[in-house]
Amino acid sequence: MLKDLLLQTRSFRRFYEDERLDADVLTAAIDAARLCPSARNAQPLKYRLVTERDECDRLFPTLRWAAYLKDWGGPAEGERPAAYLIQLLDTRIVRDPYCDDGIQALAILLSLAERGLGGCIIKAFNAKQIQAHFRLPDFLEVRTVLALGRPRETVVIEPMSPDGDYRYWRDAAGVHHVPKRAVEELIWKEEL
Repeated sequence: MLKDLLLQTRSFRRFYEDERLDADVLTAAIDAARLCPSARNAQPLKYRLVTERDECDRLFPTLRWAAYLKDWGGPAEGERPAAYLIQLLDTRIVRDPYCDDGIQALAILLSLAERGLGGCIIKAFNAKQIQAHFRLPDFLEVRTVLALGRPRETVVIEPMSPDGDYRYWRDAAGVHHVPKRAVEELIWKEEL
């Protein structure tokens, strides 16, 4: 059931780093994502697979991790992603992918969740460094980085507090808590 798969698809930020993901697993996830709807059917997104440890090590410092966790600089060695996908917009096709980047990123994570894998969609990164490190041509714009692997943390969904604080947090045991609004809050009803 889709809802069960969505419950498995959290933003995981700690992984079993030594359990490397190979290109075939990532390619299968991209193959699923390419079937998603695309604005104007332009299909302008491409992916740079990052599976080798040395490439992962080069990409890692260009990323920003979990802004709400002020005292956490990102996953420690041994807990870093086992692979990444750098999502790229081919600006020769279109200049604006509209919502294609988010749709495909979620489709990739859902596809990987079916295999017991997880990831995190990262939008905070140094695009210029990524362009340089991976020798990407100027017409490819970095849109998103997906950090991937077998999750090494527990992420739980809980009701949002009455004060509306939506910030995620970690408890003393390292469990990652993610508040979610109730469905009733998401349905707009005209006020009388």
